[in-house]
Amino acid sequence: MLVAAAVCPCPPLLVPDVAAGAAPELAAARAACTDALGVLAAARPDRLVVVGPAEQNGRGPHPEGTRGSFRGFGVDLDVRLGGNGHRNGDRDGDGDAASERELPPSLAVAAWLLERTGWSDAPIEGLGVGEPLEAERCIQTGRDIVASADRVALLVMGDASACRTLKAPGYLDERAAPFDAEVARALGAADVAAIKGLDTELAYELKASGRSSWQVLAGAAEGAGLGGALLYEDAPYGVGYVVATWS
Repeated sequence: MLVAAAVCPCPPLLVPDVAAGAAPELAAARAACTDALGVLAAARPDRLVVVGPAEQNGRGPHPEGTRGSFRGFGVDLDVRLGGNGHRNGDRDGDGDAASERELPPSLAVAAWLLERTGWSDAPIEGLGVGEPLEAERCIQTGRDIVASADRVALLVMGDASACRTLKAPGYLDERAAPFDAEVARALGAADVAAIKGLDTELAYELKASGRSSWQVLAGAAEGAGLGGALLYEDAPYGVGYVVATWS
C-alpha cells in the first residue's frame, strides 16, 4: 500500500550547478523538496519508487544504481539513482551501472534530490512515463506499483503548465493559471478524484509534463486515505512548479 508520497518539480534548474547565477531563484523550491523527502523518510517505506516524465528512450523501469547526467545542460555532473553523484568524468564511481540506459532528466533531478538529502531509508527504483500515456493506464500503473510491496512511497516528479508568461517555453496561454491553480489545490489536498479527472488534452496543450506522473500517484493512492499538504507553488520562469506531500 502507499504510505507516503512527495510531489516535486523536475526542472534541471533545481540543481544549482545547472542554474549557476540564477540558483537563488529556486532556493525556496529546493527547501520545500527537502522537506517533502523528509515526509517520505518518516513514513518508513519498504520501497521508494520515483516516477517522472520521459521521452521515448527513457520510458519504463530504471533500476537502483542507474546513472544520470547533467552534461546535456552544460554541467559536468553525474548522478546515480540511489547512489552517489560523480564529477569530472568519474562515470564508474564505486560500482557498475545497473542499467545501460541513462536516467531521463526528470529522474536525474530526483536522483540529485535524493543524494542531496542522503536518502538511505529504502531501496529505490525509477519509472519513466510518457506524457501521451492515457489516464487509465497511468492509474493502473499506480495500482500495480503499490501492489508490489507492503509499504510503498512515491517520489513523483513533474511540472505544471509551461504557459504562464509571454517568455514561458509555451508562450502565454490564459488557461494555464487556472489549470495550475486546480493542480496545486488537488495535489495539496490529496484529492485523488480530481487528479484522476485532469483534462489530459488540456494538460498536453499547456505542456504540463507532470500530468501522467500525478495520475500514477492517483492510482497508487486509491483507498490509502492519505492527507495532503501544499509546500510550494510558483511559476518563476513561466512554468508551474508545485511541491506537495501525501501522508
